[in-house]
Amino acid sequence: MEEFTDYAMAEEPRLVMLVEDNVDHAELVIRTMEEHRIANKVQHFLDGQSALDYLFHRGEFSSVTNKPRPHVILLDLRLPRVDGIDVLKAIKESDDLKAIPVVVLTTSEAEKDVARAYYNHANSYLVKPVGFEEFKKLMDDLAFYWLGWNTNPQAKE
Repeated sequence: MEEFTDYAMAEEPRLVMLVEDNVDHAELVIRTMEEHRIANKVQHFLDGQSALDYLFHRGEFSSVTNKPRPHVILLDLRLPRVDGIDVLKAIKESDDLKAIPVVVLTTSEAEKDVARAYYNHANSYLVKPVGFEEFKKLMDDLAFYWLGWNTNPQAKE
């Protein structure tokens, strides 16, 4: 696994955008990425509005040169200020952002939520496991797939 990790890091810096209001879940995602050196940086946002401001370079994030585009977005559905589905819609409706993979990472197993996410062009839908070890394993697999194995075009700056 170390050989693969070093290879993934050698290609180019990896940035993950994590939009998650649960600080414990966010910490586990960040720790997993750091342990395996899969992402150079995880940019964490606690609500949908600040994530959209970052992506669209608005407000405090208006400087384009200091805010690179993420390689993948991990998006919770239940978020304060702007709901996850609305964040997903805004990303996938933007010509500049729609190529960025968006992985919905949520506690909801409701068929309605799954359908709405895919209808709005989510690239993947993952339900967070309850147990710590299962959650950590999911994060390991997710990180290796989306940041190591998957190939996608870089979004326009």
